[in-house]
Amino acid sequence: MLIDSITKLLKLDGLIESTKKYVEARIELLKIEIQEDVSKGISTGLVFLLIAAGFVLFIFFMSMALAMLLGEYVGDFGGFAIVAGAYLLMALILFLVRKKLIKKLDENVLSGFKSRRK
Repeated sequence: MLIDSITKLLKLDGLIESTKKYVEARIELLKIEIQEDVSKGISTGLVFLLIAAGFVLFIFFMSMALAMLLGEYVGDFGGFAIVAGAYLLMALILFLVRKKLIKKLDENVLSGFKSRRK
């Protein structure tokens, strides 16, 4: 009874209620912001996936064309072997520099997140 009268006298009950409503509103706002960020991330990822698919198809068909062109000069198997060897060489180079590449990509992603927060 004494506590109730003191809280009414100091109007703490209204302050407590306002604080509760403020915290609930902040939580709802945070949920909405997270949903927007996730939605934006998914849509951006899908667009980049479509672009990457287009580049993969381009590289595939250009590789076929180059292999056929080279095949006219060195034989069909030779043209495809040369193109396959070029891809193998690129894969080996990427394998050898993978740690540096991973570190650089990691730094770029982290800096992107940090600049986005500001």
